[in-house]
Amino acid sequence: MVVVSLVLFGLSGCMTYDPYTGEEKTSNATKGSIIGALGGAAIGAATSSKSDRGKGALIGAASGAAVGGGIGYYMDKQEAQLRRQLEGTGVRVVRNGDQIELIMPGNITFDVNQSSIKPSFTGVLESVGLVLSEYDKTIIQIEGHTDSTGSQSYNQLLSEQRASSVRDFLLNQGIASSRTRAVGYGPRYPIASNDTSSGREQNRRVELTLVPM
Repeated sequence: MVVVSLVLFGLSGCMTYDPYTGEEKTSNATKGSIIGALGGAAIGAATSSKSDRGKGALIGAASGAAVGGGIGYYMDKQEAQLRRQLEGTGVRVVRNGDQIELIMPGNITFDVNQSSIKPSFTGVLESVGLVLSEYDKTIIQIEGHTDSTGSQSYNQLLSEQRASSVRDFLLNQGIASSRTRAVGYGPRYPIASNDTSSGREQNRRVELTLVPM
């Protein structure tokens, strides 16, 4: 359909520049707009009379693009600000569709076998809290993870305590408790081998997953 093709052509030109790879890429907002445009066009055409289907598809595509791109654009902006704030801190920012993951290794957040946040890391969490306060249309899942050293019960408890420590810190920064959920997974979800010290260090971590409301 020509009218839809014109909308999609305009959207496909919306690119973002990734400062970490030096490459241009289609923004998540644009991807959401394209999906929304296709859905909106189908609805617009189906609900219009035969003679007005072209017009209905165009209106539907445009409105669908706005809705679909809204969430992606919101998360794009939040991701960009988090990357600026957390560059060089050791916290990894990972984008997964419309979700953002902040991976915080245990070696920079907690001492071994401790659940109290290191004083040297509080400034970083304060920066995270500022961004989360500004972008308040997201749910924050806080996950604690451990390596496989020690008993299952000990690691489970430690992972829960670490997740709760990060949650309590964010609550003290003014983040609404209704936006947060803290959970511990112990050693169940490793991201590296537990057979090496470097792998165990990666597995001892807290992850924040930001999900749009």
